[in-house]
Amino acid sequence: MPMKGGATNEYREIDRWDRGVGWIAYPEETMERASHALVGEDGGVWVVDPVDAPDLDELLAEFGDVSGVVVGLDRHKRDAAALATRHDAPVYVPQWMSGVVEEIDAPIERFDRELSDSGFEAFPILDTSVPPWQEVGLYHRADKTLVVPEAVGTASYFCAPGERLGVHPMLRPAPPRRALRGFDVDRVLVGHGEGVLTDAARALRDALDNARRNLPGAYGRAIRELLS
Repeated sequence: MPMKGGATNEYREIDRWDRGVGWIAYPEETMERASHALVGEDGGVWVVDPVDAPDLDELLAEFGDVSGVVVGLDRHKRDAAALATRHDAPVYVPQWMSGVVEEIDAPIERFDRELSDSGFEAFPILDTSVPPWQEVGLYHRADKTLVVPEAVGTASYFCAPGERLGVHPMLRPAPPRRALRGFDVDRVLVGHGEGVLTDAARALRDALDNARRNLPGAYGRAIRELLS
């Protein structure tokens, strides 16, 4: 399978519940880039880290009008500008995130601790130069939904054998425990792979607690998949 993209970008739907949905635009790719549309308290749809796909607008329309498109990781500009332009909506970028807005050809809105009127709290997961990494998490307290764009994922190269959710390979030696602990969650939505919609709190806790212990298994699995 290709790392990114593929012969077709007919999306595969993931993570549907009454206030949101996700999709993987190129189901055959190894990276399993996942995108999400979340219904905010304002009644609008907030699209996070989108990879565009044919007929995607029909899926979004099931949930409402797009209020904004969010860049959750400095490397996840993806198709944010194209989707925002098509829906006449701004691209939302954290106030502290650098090197992103210059590369997005669409109106920009900055946000800090809250994502506009969406009801989602925003918090930095990582803001470091070594490794170069700027990532924002989103949390809806009433809905118990946590969005983690990159630090954890369910794509196979994130996970050691037996893990439902794994810490990104680059972060396993020093997982962002402080940033991601303490959330009461029913679901964890990620930027690579399907989300965790059952027993999500335990899956997140286990991923953070066992990141270093399971490092050899995770790295071995990732290497085997890259070589296969």
